[in-house]
Amino acid sequence: MGTVNNKRTGKAMKWSFLTQIIAKLVSPITNMVLARILAPEAFGAVASINLVITFAEIFTDAGFQQYLVQHEFESEESLDKSTNVAFWINMVISFVFIFAITMFRDTLATLVGSPELGWGIAVASINILLVTLSSTQTARYNRDMNFKVLFYARMCTIIIPVFVTIPLALIFHNYWALIIGTIVTNLTNAVVLTIFSKWKPKLFFDILVFKKMFSFSIWLLIDSVAIWLTNYIGTFIVGRSLDEYYLGLYKTSMTTVNSIAGIITMAVGPVMFSQLSRCQNDDIEMKKTFYSYQKLSAIALVPLGIGFYVFRDLVTWILLGTQWIEASDFVGLWGLISTLMIIFNNYCSSYYRSKGKPKIALLTQVIYLCVLVPTLAISVSYGFKALYISRSLVTIVQIIIAFLAMKIFFGFRISSTLFNILPMAFSAIIMGCAGWLLKGLIDSYWWHIVCVVICIIVYFAILFALFPNTRRECLDLVYRANKKKDIKEVNNADQ
Repeated sequence: MGTVNNKRTGKAMKWSFLTQIIAKLVSPITNMVLARILAPEAFGAVASINLVITFAEIFTDAGFQQYLVQHEFESEESLDKSTNVAFWINMVISFVFIFAITMFRDTLATLVGSPELGWGIAVASINILLVTLSSTQTARYNRDMNFKVLFYARMCTIIIPVFVTIPLALIFHNYWALIIGTIVTNLTNAVVLTIFSKWKPKLFFDILVFKKMFSFSIWLLIDSVAIWLTNYIGTFIVGRSLDEYYLGLYKTSMTTVNSIAGIITMAVGPVMFSQLSRCQNDDIEMKKTFYSYQKLSAIALVPLGIGFYVFRDLVTWILLGTQWIEASDFVGLWGLISTLMIIFNNYCSSYYRSKGKPKIALLTQVIYLCVLVPTLAISVSYGFKALYISRSLVTIVQIIIAFLAMKIFFGFRISSTLFNILPMAFSAIIMGCAGWLLKGLIDSYWWHIVCVVICIIVYFAILFALFPNTRRECLDLVYRANKKKDIKEVNNADQ
């Protein structure tokens, strides 16, 4: 049984990683084109609109997606019942939010600091319904670790910007291209996932099932609000205090960095959460699994973060263009800090939730918000540079809070967590120093690209030469991810 689970995990990891690597190869290309067609103000307008839409999406999901992934159901019938309840509740909430947003569109636009975006917010609210249509299906695929279908859906959606968003950007030269492109993308995703899903919505509702789900999900919902505040409070403050140009620099810099780091996190995260949830009653196995995924991610994330900082001008030039060069220092600093945050904080949050302890995740978020909000509110008055430096460095507080939570509530040793990524940190620091010296020899972007290639070689040479255990773990991962096994054989073995 353990062998079968390992093979299933390897297969799931392969499809999940393949999805993200292809998406992140295509998405930066379309973003590079859009960043050169549209001004930062257009991205700032979309950031303000998303402030409203993403907040509404928190309540339409209501934490039910995590419940479907994590909860141990008595039977397939019980799972289907809960899925139907989640779907219809989310649908009703979606229509309520769309109606409310449309009615109060101008008020909401003024609230986020852009009074002219009323109709933009109203039209973008269609995404609330479209995300709802796909979120329940996504939960079922994640639960079954069926990332192959998610791969197909993702492949369909990543081509939308090429055929929709970019042509509209050339026509309109404003934020409407981004809004319409997002709507078409979410619609395509919902259709594909529904077509291939073995579960289809049925007219069923059970108040007792709903109460059981809601009692579990209420804390996830509150935690999601806290996470939203963490992610978007800066957008709100910048939108209210500075203009759309700096809002565009601020949000697009973070989004660009997060999209690159997302190659790893979105590939590893869903698989890790599903596997942690399946062994939530075995503390030893959970810790072993957690450390394994943390180390696996650190192999790519630690050098990526240092690379972002050392080659920040190059990254900004390639991904965004010369009109965004003012944001290069933020891109570098946020790249360095955010990759550490993923390793030391985000994965900890997944551990809390998979363990069925969403209250701990909420507690850590609230404590962090008490530090984050005043930091941003004070620093924005000193200008954009003070704002992004403060926003990046205050993240270290979030990492410290995560360390303490894992130690106090789950008995994790801080030293063990740090030593777990020591090989990667040591190799990446040497790599960063080499890159810093090499890029100073010639002031040319093309030479800097050559330096990046040299740094990658240096990093893996040091990592695999000095730390043979890490080398063996990487080779084992590649072996398991590429080992072919018929899906039916895996399902029969489980039965």
